[in-house]
Amino acid sequence: MEPGNDTRLLEFLLLGFSEGPELQPLIFGLFLSMYLITVFGNLLILLAVSSDSRLHTPMYFFLANLSFVDICITSTIIPKMLVNIQTQSKVITYDDCITQMDFFLIFSVLDMYLLTMMAYDRFVAICHPLHYTVMMKPQLCGLLVLVSWIMSVLHSLLQTLMVLQLSFCTEVEIPHFFCELNQMTQLACSDTFFNNLVMYLAAMLLGGGPFIGILYSYSKIAFCIQRISSAQGKYKAFSTCASHLSVVSLFYCTGLGVYLSSAATQSSHSSATASVMYTVVTPMLNPFIYSLRNRDIKEALRRFSGMAAIKVPIVLGLKNFP
Repeated sequence: MEPGNDTRLLEFLLLGFSEGPELQPLIFGLFLSMYLITVFGNLLILLAVSSDSRLHTPMYFFLANLSFVDICITSTIIPKMLVNIQTQSKVITYDDCITQMDFFLIFSVLDMYLLTMMAYDRFVAICHPLHYTVMMKPQLCGLLVLVSWIMSVLHSLLQTLMVLQLSFCTEVEIPHFFCELNQMTQLACSDTFFNNLVMYLAAMLLGGGPFIGILYSYSKIAFCIQRISSAQGKYKAFSTCASHLSVVSLFYCTGLGVYLSSAATQSSHSSATASVMYTVVTPMLNPFIYSLRNRDIKEALRRFSGMAAIKVPIVLGLKNFP
């Protein structure tokens, strides 16, 4: 096959996890279940935060944004995978592949920024409680999220434009379940030196920067908790950031595991399997972590379910009213 960059004819093949047709129904059911749980769980978090005025605080503002991003990142990947399994087709067009890669980059970087902002929020709440309302003003929180969106979009745009300059063979097989930047770069027929350079620099800055910020915030939090005299005070301070710490650990440990496993085995299929952890499993588990360990969220969900239960009979009664 001759290299070319005629995007009108170019198609990619997403190989996914298994080429055995007997396993496809099992994979379809598993990922459909995880996708529905992810969307439903994160929607509940969004509804709970938006409907309860007591949750209109910086911490829950960032949590609501995280839930929205988690829905978006799974919706960018899973529906196309499910369609391909159902239709027994592995084809994805060049335009769809580029679009999927673009949105995945936006939401994955946003995830890291939001986790960093939530760590900073916990640092201010625990180490500077008297200045919390001044340091975490709603305008500042909104500005932080806006800047995160702008930086994520600009980074994604840069990476996408660089991929658009690459030439690909006419039928490229991607040993993954979605169009991932690293896989796209590896499969290009043209020189990818500058693409790899920009990709690794961006990974160090956009991935390492937030990670260092989280480590710094939690090192300060640990120092402040140590200075609390009572055991009850220490437990109360730690419990306010336990859920976030669990989500951060899950996100970064699974992400690190993906790159370590792919570097150790040099197998794209094992890398694809490991990628499920931070692209699908982590967004699915986030609502459970925050709802099970957070009393405010559990109470808000109870109130929301109670309101919904009250409204349904009222609406039915109005419909039956002559």
